[in-house]
Amino acid sequence: MFPISIRSILPKYHQITRTMASFSNASTGNKPADPYTEKNLQEPSLTEKVEDLISFIDRTKFTMMTTRVGNSDLLASRCMALAAKEGKGLDFLFHTNTESGKTDDLAAHSSINLAFVNNSGEWASVSGHASIETGRDLVKKYYSPTLKAWLGDLGDGKHDGGPEDPRIGIIRVKTSTAQYATSKKTAVGSAIEVAKGVVTGEAADVNKLRKISEEEVQQWKAQ
Repeated sequence: MFPISIRSILPKYHQITRTMASFSNASTGNKPADPYTEKNLQEPSLTEKVEDLISFIDRTKFTMMTTRVGNSDLLASRCMALAAKEGKGLDFLFHTNTESGKTDDLAAHSSINLAFVNNSGEWASVSGHASIETGRDLVKKYYSPTLKAWLGDLGDGKHDGGPEDPRIGIIRVKTSTAQYATSKKTAVGSAIEVAKGVVTGEAADVNKLRKISEEEVQQWKAQ
């Protein structure tokens, strides 16, 4: 029995995705409609995929956290600083004021997205579900004095921004899936590749474009 190469699968994959797509504005025959994705999409080992994602998130630190607003179908995003990681690096903790709008959103809808990006255009998108944790042991474990600047001291001896302040909680995000694009070339190399694409019309080969499925996330956490 001969091993099947990823290149032999890709044409069928693109044909299937074109057939199953719910929106299409082009007919490209037997050529891929998204050559950038075909050229940059990688399927390395699970260890490499997860470790590269974690490394990028550690370097980026800040994310736009997107929640569904209350009882509507609208979305809202807020910039959040990563406080800690769990789940072998794939689950994420953030400090929050429990009296803020995002906790109201998450109480109604636990679905969440975390979007990380840097000024080089590298990015990561993490989708999952969130819970709001208020246990003092967890809050104290990850408490930072800088939280006082965000919560303020109300002067009542209780709501002072300290570790016992009941307004301080933790948003725990359990990852379901993730996808990301990090550079596989230097900034100069990427610029040259893009410039070449502009001249030749060939899709740029610049990124490590990867996806981590729900099954892979569970596999990683179970190891």
